[in-house]
Amino acid sequence: MHEISLMRVILETVEQEMAKCNASALNRLTLRIGTLTAVEPDAMRFAFDAAIEKTPMEGATLDIMASALSGRCRDCGTEFPLVEFDSPCPICSGVDIKRLTGTELDIVSIDVD
Repeated sequence: MHEISLMRVILETVEQEMAKCNASALNRLTLRIGTLTAVEPDAMRFAFDAAIEKTPMEGATLDIMASALSGRCRDCGTEFPLVEFDSPCPICSGVDIKRLTGTELDIVSIDVD
């Protein structure tokens, strides 16, 4: 379960940000997870709950925003949701597609006291 190691790194970043603003408690952490990351939201929630136990973060809430796969056709510039990883452009049928979303694992917000 790689989610545990991912959550450790995320929480290290959260701790650093809390220290910068002298925060004593984490209330809410919001993450954006792309569909292509192979990160399971339920496993991330489990890892979060286990990692914050008996820490100043205990009692915090984890919100996860799913990020669907989308792309931009390099031929015509159309942006569109990708049904499959290699979906062609729905306008010009081009196959040179730049992926825009769906691969991210981002901290969106940290709510602290």
